[in-house]
Parts: sequence; C-alpha cells; structure tokens
Amino acid sequence: MALIWGIPYLFIKIAVGELTPATLVFLRSLIGASILLPTALARKDLAPLRPYWKWIFAYTFVEVAAPWFLLSDAERRISSSLTGLLIAAVPSIGAVLAVVTGGHDRLDSRRIVGLILGFVGVAALVGLDVRADDLGAIGQVALVAVGYAIGPMIIERRLGSLPSLGVVAASLGITAVAYAPFGLAQLPSTLPSPSVLFAVGVLGVICTAVAFVMFFALITEVGAPRATVITYVNPAVALALGVALLGEPFTVGIAIGSVLIVLGSVLATRRAAPPSPMPSLTEERARPIRSPQ
Repeated sequence: MALIWGIPYLFIKIAVGELTPATLVFLRSLIGASILLPTALARKDLAPLRPYWKWIFAYTFVEVAAPWFLLSDAERRISSSLTGLLIAAVPSIGAVLAVVTGGHDRLDSRRIVGLILGFVGVAALVGLDVRADDLGAIGQVALVAVGYAIGPMIIERRLGSLPSLGVVAASLGITAVAYAPFGLAQLPSTLPSPSVLFAVGVLGVICTAVAFVMFFALITEVGAPRATVITYVNPAVALALGVALLGEPFTVGIAIGSVLIVLGSVLATRRAAPPSPMPSLTEERARPIRSPQ
C-alpha cells in the first residue's frame, strides 16, 4: 500500500501538465469505476449500501472527490515531493481525531511528543521550502491530509460491516458522475502525450481500483488509525521519484522536515500501553498469606 500510494504524486504531476484537475479526477474515477462496478454488481455488493447512503457520500467527499481535485490543483504549483511529504502528516492528524471523537486509543506522553515532532516537521518543511505564493497550494494539501484521516474513520465506524468492493465502486461511480460535466467540458482539443495517457492509466488502475480494495482489507485487519501508517513510506517513494524522474530539488527543508514528520508519526500512532488492571477482591482473597520470614 505504501508503494502504491507513494507513486500517485509523480503521475499527478505529469498528468496536470496537459489536463485540468477536473478532467484528471473524472478520468481516474471513471477508469476505477469501470473496473470495479461490474464485479460489485455481479456480487450484489451495492444493495446493502442503500441504508448508509449519507455515509457513502460523506466518505466519497473526504476520501476521493475533494482530495483528488485539491491534490491535482496543488501540484500545478508545488512539487510532487513536497506534496507527498505534507501528506505524511495524515497519521498524526488521525491520532488526534481518534482521541477527539472518542476512539479507544489514549494520548500518553510519547504520543504527544510524536504529534509535536510531526507538526514541527511540517512547519520546518513549509518555512524553509515554500514561497508566499505557494501557501494556497499548501492549504489545499493540508485539507487533503485531514480528509485522508477522516475517511478511514468513517469506514471503520460507519461502513465497516458493508462489502468493501461495493463501497469503493460506489464512491468511484459517484465521483465520476459528479465530475463528468466539468471533466468532459475541459478535455484537451488534441490527444494528450503518451506519458500523460500512461500516467492516467496507472492512476486509474493501480492507484485507484487495486489500491482501494487493498486499503479496505488493511483497515479491516489493523484499524483506521494504523492503516494510515502507510504514509511512513509514501514520502520516501514520492521524494525518490520526484528527484530521480522530475529533477525536483532535495533541499534542507525536505531533509529536516521529512525526518521529523515520519518520526513524529511513528510515535503518535504507537498504541498506548493499557493501564495495569487492579486485582479484584476475589483475587486478593485467593492469595495465600505468607508468614513473615
């Protein structure tokens, strides 16, 4: 998962060179929906979703429809490397939201230190590498990070009993329909270059259809807060590809910020040790009374 969702930033950067954000989101969601919807229909995985349609729309908005557009628009102004590193704040945001919304985990001193380190890392990254005219794009990526933290929580708490394939297929179908008027109207007048077509194909098939099915399985296995820990490796993948293939710079801000963000996320998402249970009255009475030595 970390590898699959570490590569979209590279391909988004390539695609928005010739496509508008709305067209890219439309094509990506259309490809994913075209792959998954027939199987979901054949397996009758869409019918159980009807009573939960409000949560399906909420999940679609925070995890797919809004983030994909914001990411695509932001990457027209900032590098893919910087985008991937900022998204690494997702686990820290998820840890905070899990506590605020009444999750099972509690914040101990180690996790609080992790949160502080993570956000200091983001501040270092932004403060050292971002120009004033890039702040709008940074704000867009920040909103994406919040959405990516909320999405798994909705799956775990509201949609966890539903067929995962049905939820993914419905979300992609809703997104494709919502963006169709804008995406079709903004199609380029000439066929995009092979590199852009390849980028859209990878985004639709690998980073969408395959990735979401895997991600739902991961949430089921380890829970929502720790499913977002895949972003430990995402920044490294995004950074390596951006520097190697797009010639993006490796700066002091990236070096400092990435270390702090990843270290902070590791600490912030580690499960707090449960408090030692007090022995019951029965256990106390059952203990043998030893004579003094």
